[in-house]
Amino acid sequence: MATPTFEQLLEAGCHFGHLKRKWNPAMAPYIFMERNGIHIIDLYKTAAKVEEAAAALKQIAKSGKKVLFVATKKQAKQVIADKAASINMPYVIERWPGGMLTNFPTIRKAVKKMTTIDKMLKDGTFDNLSKREKLQITRQRAKLEKTLGSIADLNRLPSALFVVDVMKEHIAVAEANRLGIPVFAMVDTNSDPSNVDFVIPANDDASKSVEIILDTVCAAMAEGMEERKVEKLDAPEAEEAEAAQAPKRRRVRRNEEAKAEESAE
Repeated sequence: MATPTFEQLLEAGCHFGHLKRKWNPAMAPYIFMERNGIHIIDLYKTAAKVEEAAAALKQIAKSGKKVLFVATKKQAKQVIADKAASINMPYVIERWPGGMLTNFPTIRKAVKKMTTIDKMLKDGTFDNLSKREKLQITRQRAKLEKTLGSIADLNRLPSALFVVDVMKEHIAVAEANRLGIPVFAMVDTNSDPSNVDFVIPANDDASKSVEIILDTVCAAMAEGMEERKVEKLDAPEAEEAEAAQAPKRRRVRRNEEAKAEESAE
């Protein structure tokens, strides 16, 4: 698991915080200095926190659980979509649907509605509808795809959230906190890190900064999933070896029992 170096983080602009007057005092431990009225983030702490978050996310992925990636701001949307899709994880890049976690069954019903429409298209039911009904259903399908298409495979609540900009995604963070779902997040100097379980202090406004952090955590998760596959493949071989050894162990046990009986006599 490769962690980005100080130089790589610096080049990506991860160190640029917000104006001093916009800062959140709770971020003081992660601020290195102030320059020209702008807070500079301590990149050594960023590197350490990225490594810590990546290790935890790797274990979640290794256990076969899902992590929901959330970023609706323009600079991060495409990066999140690309990186999350590359490791087959759900993501939200449009407006956060209120109650997505706290009212998850309702969200699942909306996703099922999308599946029902797809079934209608396949079995020919759609062709028997009027032109107006077809238009309404097509629009409904497009709307559902835009907001929920990226979470269609999320059959149960995610095991963790990864958020870019906790201020913008405060509803998502609040829902996760309420349900006890761990929150991993890129937190800038103007944000409150107190509701985040794994804080990654970094510039959350630059796409390069978001990309280097996402590259690291997604690579770690990919490693975790690969290790899970290897362990699954090794399991049948271990079972076969165990079965092959069983008769030998039974013979040894019988011999030991026979010797014990002889000595007892």
